[in-house]
Amino acid sequence: MRVLHAAAELFPWVKVGGLGDVLGALPQAQRSLGIKARLLLPAYPALKKVFPAASVVGEIGDLLGTGSARFLLDRTPEGVPIYLLDAPYLFDRPGSPYEDAGDSEVRFGALSLGAAWLAKHGDSHHWKPEILHCHDWQTGLAPAYLHYWGGVRPATVMTVHNLAYQGLYSREVLSRLALPDEAFQMAGVEFHGLVNFLKGGLQFADRLTTVSPTYAQEIQGVELGCGLDGLLHHRRQDLVGILNGVDGHVWSPSASPHLPTHYSAQHRSGKMVCKNRLQQEFHLVEAAEAPLFAVVSRLATQKGLDLILANVEHLVGLGAQLALLGAGDPALEAGFHAAAHHHRGRVACRIGYDEALAHRILAGADVLMVPSRFEPCGLTQLYALAYGTLPLVRRTGGLADTVVDVNTTSMDEGKATGFVFEEATAEALGQTLDRACAFFTHRAKDWEKVQVTGMKQDFSWRASAKGYLELYQGLVG
Repeated sequence: MRVLHAAAELFPWVKVGGLGDVLGALPQAQRSLGIKARLLLPAYPALKKVFPAASVVGEIGDLLGTGSARFLLDRTPEGVPIYLLDAPYLFDRPGSPYEDAGDSEVRFGALSLGAAWLAKHGDSHHWKPEILHCHDWQTGLAPAYLHYWGGVRPATVMTVHNLAYQGLYSREVLSRLALPDEAFQMAGVEFHGLVNFLKGGLQFADRLTTVSPTYAQEIQGVELGCGLDGLLHHRRQDLVGILNGVDGHVWSPSASPHLPTHYSAQHRSGKMVCKNRLQQEFHLVEAAEAPLFAVVSRLATQKGLDLILANVEHLVGLGAQLALLGAGDPALEAGFHAAAHHHRGRVACRIGYDEALAHRILAGADVLMVPSRFEPCGLTQLYALAYGTLPLVRRTGGLADTVVDVNTTSMDEGKATGFVFEEATAEALGQTLDRACAFFTHRAKDWEKVQVTGMKQDFSWRASAKGYLELYQGLVG
């Protein structure tokens, strides 16, 4: 079965969020099941540097009025074939892949069109996919192009990694995107008078997926449907939630090159060493008895970071510590900076993102906080479980699907893996902090049991790959 994944990010070279992690692991896991998976990404400078020997395997004469574009082909170090859409005018720019110079609709319209073209016509080596798998709004118009071109086409899958990001532009871009006037209607890409890239995929793809079963249900409702709940509910028979996985080679406490020492579920003493080193690195008081809470996140209200900021005084009052790594909302950045200044030795933050430091934080912390208002899947709580760090999460999306609350029943059944609360309020989070600190201080043996249960969870990409295989088989037999 031949599958082409089209996306805008790829770990470790072009990563902004969890999408990059997914594309870095899922195709490789699929190939281990016999699926002939390939990747298509823009030829960003970072990727052209990694794949300097990529060969030309196709060309589009004029790509949305920006000149000719080529398809380059190479393989990742893991052996996954990767196409690069080489359109220098659009993609040969430094910085974030989403850096908006006023033409992002053309850049990602071109990526969508390139994906559709390659899927329909194949490359010069006569490789053509049976399924085009599009990821997020940056490739959302690809199913729309295939629909309006007509004729024989591959089956299509549209995966939503975060419904809040849709790619909205004025009606005037329609002609620039080489879409017919008839596309601008309710049963097309029109959305409240705008062109909606993601809606193009949700309207015309043969199957729709998102990254957790709970989120697949949530987005069919008004609260989290972001205006597309009606369409998603209408297409509910074509919509499925498949949980993301974790790359066990990358996120492994017994093998990660980023940790000061290694440990495992059977031999956990190294985790205490990691905690002590993390306290040193963040200039926190070196106290094994102090529960160390951590945040590794984009700083945004969606992630519930304002709820954490509102609880800093309470957390410190409980005798706990906080180590934060993240960037985003300037007000939140300033708030955590001020908290760290006011509570030296108890609270520390690093603004930015550092992959190696993220590993050290997850290994050294006792609790990872993910109090999101909504969370399609979430990956950091899965990384935390692998590292024996108990997640503290709000019950939503993938967080609800992956973390089992510590309570009498779950402890008796040996299923508890973390702390879960319901309402997105500072008070509800504060009460859960009380529970977590009391559990850490007074039930050390039970804490170790929960750690081991979490570390033994199987959230491998192989399970996710099997879910997609079943979906593909339903499309092409």
